[in-house]
Amino acid sequence: MKTNFTTITIQKLFEQYEQEVLEAERNGYLKENTAKTYLLHSGNFVKWCKNEFEPGLRNK
Repeated sequence: MKTNFTTITIQKLFEQYEQEVLEAERNGYLKENTAKTYLLHSGNFVKWCKNEFEPGLRNK
């Protein structure tokens, strides 16, 4: 895997997003399943950016 500035930036932004989603869940703005869905799909996007995910295939 090649790491470049863009994927590092996306990873850092995802980590910030993850904290905001978890905070919204703790504060009662999001239900647990909603927060999990938000993080799953955005996490898959980050994996796709790092060439670790292909939509429609069995991924780890």
